[in-house]
Amino acid sequence: MGLVVQKYGGSSVADAEGIKRVAKRIVEAKKNGHQVVAVVSAMGDTTDELIDLAEQVSPIPAGRELDMLLTAGERISMALLAMAIKNLGHSAQSFTGSQAGVITDSVHNKARIIDVTPGRIRDSLNEGNIAIVAGFQGVSQDTKDITTLGRGGSDTTAVALAAALDAEVCEIYTDVDGVFTADPRVVKKARKIDWISSEDMLELAASGSKVLLHRCVEYARRYNIPIHVRSSFSGLRGTWVSNEKPEGDAQVEHAIISGVAHDVSEAKVTVVGVPDKPGEAAAIFRTISDAEINIDMIVQNVSAAATGLTDISFTLPKTEGRKAIDALEKSKAGIGFESLRYDDQIGKISLVGAGMKTNPGVTADFFTALSDAGVNIELISTSEIRISVVTRADDVNEAVRAVHTAFGLDSDSDEAVVYGGTGR
Repeated sequence: MGLVVQKYGGSSVADAEGIKRVAKRIVEAKKNGHQVVAVVSAMGDTTDELIDLAEQVSPIPAGRELDMLLTAGERISMALLAMAIKNLGHSAQSFTGSQAGVITDSVHNKARIIDVTPGRIRDSLNEGNIAIVAGFQGVSQDTKDITTLGRGGSDTTAVALAAALDAEVCEIYTDVDGVFTADPRVVKKARKIDWISSEDMLELAASGSKVLLHRCVEYARRYNIPIHVRSSFSGLRGTWVSNEKPEGDAQVEHAIISGVAHDVSEAKVTVVGVPDKPGEAAAIFRTISDAEINIDMIVQNVSAAATGLTDISFTLPKTEGRKAIDALEKSKAGIGFESLRYDDQIGKISLVGAGMKTNPGVTADFFTALSDAGVNIELISTSEIRISVVTRADDVNEAVRAVHTAFGLDSDSDEAVVYGGTGR
């Protein structure tokens, strides 16, 4: 049997009982003949609690020291899990991200992996050990400082190790039974997907689906690593995410629609009264880029003939809102706009499916479902396999349920169980 990388989220190792349950599952894989590398997140809400503590001490914690603090959460999990495995009669060794060879750039709090050199992990596996790795963290190639990978970092750690170790599969264990056609906390009749293409999963993840993060799926697609999303609270088969359908899959054609995703973590900035001439949009988005802010949807209104001015709206993470406003205000004289509007009470709903490319009625059905639900649309963005709209945050849950039903995605029973309550 080959090598398997397993990743366990915070809800799976939230307490001592959870850690012991995870240890039994890892040992079972070892008994089945696999070499096992387990990547763990911090216990429960530990990371959030550490961030809150840091902000009580300092309103703006230094990035380097915040990374030093936050990596403690995963180190606690990995050590306790190794102890639990040894208590079951199997040998295990725990490793920090840097010890595991996770090399990153030098950007604190949201570093990116640039290389993985898992020599110590290979040696430990060859000695018959189970390797436990702290997710979410690495070491800067330039400064040698400890870094963290940002939201979803443990998933990315697991996939990166799976690629570096040439693993058969990367199993992502969470508190739901797989990837569902919508967030099971919002749509009780959401249906579990047996297999989904990496392409569709990338769009769902980028559109707000919480079960897998965009960077993790992107890494897996690039290195052709199959992902199996499963629950650590049940023994059910989960969802396979891969570039190609597994052999023997009974599904003849790809489903027209894979799922409905939503996101209420974004805000909208409108730049009012922008001179409608070449270079103005470039100046606005260069300012945003220089502030290291990622944006999502962009809409420019038609220029008013009388004034020659237009409005440009874009969405971005709420956490970056103040930084974006400050950066644009500083550049106001050079750009020449009139004012800024900021709105953080918005939500995004996205319909995803590769099949919509050859089904012209999908767009009409999507907007009809929103209209019938009384949902007003503020922004629209499309790709070949996705339609996204921005609406009021209060309308998001109703909109998701309406679209999910309209496209026949509801299951016959309430099968979407969230064991830990987080959907991660």
